[in-house]
Amino acid sequence: MNLKSSNFKIYLGIAYVTILGVAIYFFWSTFDLKDLTSYDLIKENREVILTYKDNNIFFLTIIFFIITIFLNVLLTPMFLPTLIIGFIFGKWLGTLILIFGNTIGGFLLYRLAQTFFSDLIESKFKTRFSKFIDFFNKNELIYFMTFRFIGGGGTPFPIQNILPVLFNMSSKNYIIATLVGTLPTTFVVVALGSGIEKIIDQNAELSVLPVIQSPEIYLPIIGFFVLLLSGFFIKKFFFKQ
Repeated sequence: MNLKSSNFKIYLGIAYVTILGVAIYFFWSTFDLKDLTSYDLIKENREVILTYKDNNIFFLTIIFFIITIFLNVLLTPMFLPTLIIGFIFGKWLGTLILIFGNTIGGFLLYRLAQTFFSDLIESKFKTRFSKFIDFFNKNELIYFMTFRFIGGGGTPFPIQNILPVLFNMSSKNYIIATLVGTLPTTFVVVALGSGIEKIIDQNAELSVLPVIQSPEIYLPIIGFFVLLLSGFFIKKFFFKQ
């Protein structure tokens, strides 16, 4: 079978869209966004979740690692999953799960897009990201790593994963740049999720003042703004013509 034939691309595209649609339908039919963000619900189930995690740490680590990979392949925004993983696993293990899961999932998505959807991606994004492409072609590893570090300059994470299709990035450089470049931002968001768990543990009711005063919360927020400012100056000077 010719994997690059037009018919195969169509079948694969239909299969991918079908799987994505089923995943979205399953999520919204199973979970209520209001419930997922309900403080009372989270507080009531915190002990159950963490106790189960403590008793099944290896199993849950593997499961969430696999889930992270699939979420990336399915073009899922990763902010909320990152918070959830930080909440359950804490800063260090949560960061490890996400860094390796995002890297493998992003790479699989990149290879899938590169093999079957390169023409579509080029037609949609080449003009919009032409300035970045010029820099990537000079030193794809350094510039894509920096691009990851600054959060893609506001580019959604799923789009960041497929953008290297435009300059045919090597697999080795993609993996290294993603692994290193996404580490700071991932750690900050995971730490924020872990901090929320600590706040729930320490406070019967969630209110603004104790949250802001808690180092588990304000330190990740400060880190986020440091990354934001760093990204602004890096984009301004590192990616200037």
